[in-house]
Amino acid sequence: MSKHLSPGFEFAGGFTVMFTNKKHFSAAIVGALVALSIIALVLSLVKTEDVTLPPTVKYGMVFDAGSSHTSLFVYEWDSDKKNNTGVVSQSLSCDIQGKGISSYANDPPKAGDSLRECLDKALKIVPAANRRDVPVYLGATAGMRLLREQNSSAADQILAEVAKTMQEYPMAFKGARILTGEEEGAYGWITINYLLDSFTKYSPKAHTWLHPEAANIFGALDLGGASTQISFVPKDSVINWNEASKLTLYGYDYNIYTQSYLCYGQNEMLKRLAKELIAESSSSTRVDHPCYPKDYNETISLSSFHTSPCTNQSDLALGDRNVTLEGRGDASGCLAAIKKLFNFSACGQRQDCTFDGIYQPPVSGQFIAFSAFYYNFKFLNLTEGQSLATVRATIEHFCTRSWADLSSSYPEENPERLPKYCANANYILTLLLDAYKFNETSWNSIFFQMKAGSADIGWTLGYMLNLTNMIPAEAPAQVKGHVPSLWAAAITFIILTLAMGIVALLLLLWV
Repeated sequence: MSKHLSPGFEFAGGFTVMFTNKKHFSAAIVGALVALSIIALVLSLVKTEDVTLPPTVKYGMVFDAGSSHTSLFVYEWDSDKKNNTGVVSQSLSCDIQGKGISSYANDPPKAGDSLRECLDKALKIVPAANRRDVPVYLGATAGMRLLREQNSSAADQILAEVAKTMQEYPMAFKGARILTGEEEGAYGWITINYLLDSFTKYSPKAHTWLHPEAANIFGALDLGGASTQISFVPKDSVINWNEASKLTLYGYDYNIYTQSYLCYGQNEMLKRLAKELIAESSSSTRVDHPCYPKDYNETISLSSFHTSPCTNQSDLALGDRNVTLEGRGDASGCLAAIKKLFNFSACGQRQDCTFDGIYQPPVSGQFIAFSAFYYNFKFLNLTEGQSLATVRATIEHFCTRSWADLSSSYPEENPERLPKYCANANYILTLLLDAYKFNETSWNSIFFQMKAGSADIGWTLGYMLNLTNMIPAEAPAQVKGHVPSLWAAAITFIILTLAMGIVALLLLLWV
């Protein structure tokens, strides 16, 4: 073929299509490219579907500023919520070194500084792109409630300092406030029932979250350092609606009874017990303590009673002298002394009353006892569903052991906590049996535990769950999707179009 011939294409069998000039050649190439492009475009548009992208992950943080210590919990949930409530899981638990923030009444800036270590850890959990949208809350409980009663300006300064510290971090600070006792009780109740799938449960078969048809709703028993709470759904309507909380979770309404008792937390109880023993003693310097182990002595300053509203009543002029509490290991005497801390006579013969004339409907259903309820009974190996008779016998035996015996038997236990287990255990019995009116039968409905799954039981998760009702849900993001076979065909024609265009360009350059 002469080099002066017009360009052409040779097909199988030697058949050759020749073009008389470049103009015709270019037109043919352009026509083929246009045809292929139209085919690819049509294939890319037909039978498209809306494809929902996976929901984004949201984060939230809650500080539990208790009377004896502070902890930070980081939670996460998918942005598309179930019936306006997030399905929340715990991703971090961080205990802050030192005592509770109420202990910084004389140096409020230290309360803020104490939070930094856990805030730094939390930042490592949350992706940098999400941090500005992470709501952060601090809830203070009974320790700060007591401080507010005693020195409201100091309480306000502490809250201002912790808020100042939290605002320095690249997150959405939502406030630091003191929770009421009833809020603390209600949020603990929410936490328990959420973790135990009482509100919603995932169905692998239906691939969705369902409300259990026969949900087993648990009651909550919380014992802290300065207060204690009881929350449950009564069988009958609550008479005094001041103690009722109305909650809406996962599209369902719940009316619960919740009551908090300030000054009846474990630490405040021990102070009140010591004060009463000193007041009743004929000695001014050495006082028998029936709950402490025999041969154990503890010297305290009477001025320490002035630091809490629970023991700072003006009915007893104690002065500022030191007093030595001498352990007697008297189990029955310990129980009798603790019962004197309650005013049961104010209830008369009423069964719908705890103490001090406070109304409570009869306990109903199963209960989870956590916090100090759990820690004390765990130490005594009483968290495995033992009968009430076994619990009583175990506590009585423990209370009779000497300090030397206990010290050698529990060398790793904190020496400040060890002598107090007898008083704590007897206090738990009195609170549950005499105040809340559990009995031999209903005792078996109490379960002592501190975790459910991988999450801690406490009020913070319930707080976060309740707050997610106010955090707007995001509409699921959608994109256009194709049937795989059509998408593959469209890609094939696009590749052919590009290949033909490159070949044509090379031929034109060569000619």
